[in-house]
Amino acid sequence: MAEFSHTELLVGAVARMLEGLRHVAVGASSPIQGAAALLARALSGGRMRVSVLGSRTNNFFTDGGRELFDCAAQGRIDAFFLGGGQIDGQGNINLVGIGPYPKLDVRWPGSFGSAYLYFLVPRVILFREEHSVRTLVPKVDFISAPGTSAANIYRPGGPYALLTGKALFLFDRALRRFRLESVHPFSSVEDVAANTGFEYDRAPDIGPTPGPPAEWLALLRGRVRDEIAETYPQFAATALSAP
Repeated sequence: MAEFSHTELLVGAVARMLEGLRHVAVGASSPIQGAAALLARALSGGRMRVSVLGSRTNNFFTDGGRELFDCAAQGRIDAFFLGGGQIDGQGNINLVGIGPYPKLDVRWPGSFGSAYLYFLVPRVILFREEHSVRTLVPKVDFISAPGTSAANIYRPGGPYALLTGKALFLFDRALRRFRLESVHPFSSVEDVAANTGFEYDRAPDIGPTPGPPAEWLALLRGRVRDEIAETYPQFAATALSAP
């Protein structure tokens, strides 16, 4: 059995959700997501296109966010990643702050283009490594980007999954709620329940989140590490090395 780290488990879990896609875009401050996209590209034999904002080598955009938004509007991005200071059970995310708006108790950087991309990209993977009742809440204090919309609103995009440091949830768009799909080997179903603030469904056969196989680890610790080091050198040096 291959030995893998917590970070490598998360990278592998994301990469599995990207299989078969044409174009994956990765925003700023996203080393795990970027490494996962580059791993998925390597596994695709180069058929997948990956755009990592902040990279010179792995970025096809020349005008930053504007081209990213244009590409999404034209239906040419298949997957993107969003996070939030708060995420609730309906897939709403909060990037603005805690407390009653506009007199917030805590102020975060802001929503940026999260709502725009959430509406347009078909497979949005929510990623929040901290899995606690303060981050996964019954209802976000402010909706930066809604998880669902009314039936009469054109919306090809939306949440596909939520990956945390403890578990993987898939989002059921018909039911408008998450379903616990797997639990990471170093956690448990009980641990996930105790640290999740929103209600969710459970898959009938919840098992451990599979770790990356040996051939994936070889790519991660070699080719992918070298590729992601251009944008995230410290992450590459510390998180993608053999234990």
